[in-house]
Amino acid sequence: MPLGTLDRSPPPFFRQGPSALTKLVLCSALALLLMVADARFKLMQPARATLALVLHPVQRLLLAPVDGWETAEGYLRGTQRAMAAEDLARRQLSAQAERLSRAEALQAENARLRQLLDLRPALTVPTLSAEVLYEAPDPFSRRVVIDRGATQGVAAGSPVINEGGVLGQVTRVYPLSAEVTLLTDKDAAIPLLNARTQMRNAAAGRADGSGMELRFLAANADVKVGDLMTTSGLDGVYPAGLPVAKVAAVERRGDSSFAQVLLAPIAQPDSARHVLVLQPLDRHLAARKETEAVAAAEAASAAEAKAQARATKKAERAEKAAAKASGATP
Repeated sequence: MPLGTLDRSPPPFFRQGPSALTKLVLCSALALLLMVADARFKLMQPARATLALVLHPVQRLLLAPVDGWETAEGYLRGTQRAMAAEDLARRQLSAQAERLSRAEALQAENARLRQLLDLRPALTVPTLSAEVLYEAPDPFSRRVVIDRGATQGVAAGSPVINEGGVLGQVTRVYPLSAEVTLLTDKDAAIPLLNARTQMRNAAAGRADGSGMELRFLAANADVKVGDLMTTSGLDGVYPAGLPVAKVAAVERRGDSSFAQVLLAPIAQPDSARHVLVLQPLDRHLAARKETEAVAAAEAASAAEAKAQARATKKAERAEKAAAKASGATP
């Protein structure tokens, strides 16, 4: 039989079924009935639980990409927050370290200034406080520049000290600054006194600028490592008794009649910042002698004036007495 002649119509049983509207009404009523029954008697709860249990793996599988994305996003956000917190902590730590360093520097500076202030009353010469500005740009010398000059009363030859001891001597003076040659300069020299033996000698800066040395000291001289060297006060520049250096090494050689004695400056010239400029001792003594001479002259003139006043009063009293005597005579 040809395919085109087949009967494609439904069987008579299905052709006589209910209409579509009837089916819709019946299905709606059945759904409503099931909803009411489930709401009142929980009839569908076991079915829902079974269906949820069966579909749970499928749900977890479908939600895995979302959970993975949320986990990755949370990890990235947490990492960013941790990095930001670490960076903030590093900045705060750096700022605290800087503040601590400044506080320690200020504390050390205050200690040095207090030592300078405590040193002033012990000095017998006028002093002027100054601050080291910079080191002179000369690789072959050891000089520093201070912020006081001729305008403030600094004179060439003035000794310069800090809280440790003698630092050097003013060699050049400008209106608002001055140049100080340190004791470690190869051309610097200073007369010293051994505080232990009271032996006098002269020290000079080493050629390499690393320290000082005693020159022309006899090989059998009584000098030991650790001896304190102070100013002798015989040069008319430095007051006596200022600490200068300590003996760092003593070398005696059999082929030389002189001992090599190395000195370590107490003032630490490389780290000096706040200093005191002293008036040269000879100028101070000359000024004091001049002041004493002026005071003596003033005292002499005052005494002479008093003597003249007493003589005048005595003469006046004598004249009055003579006048009374002449008036009383008949």
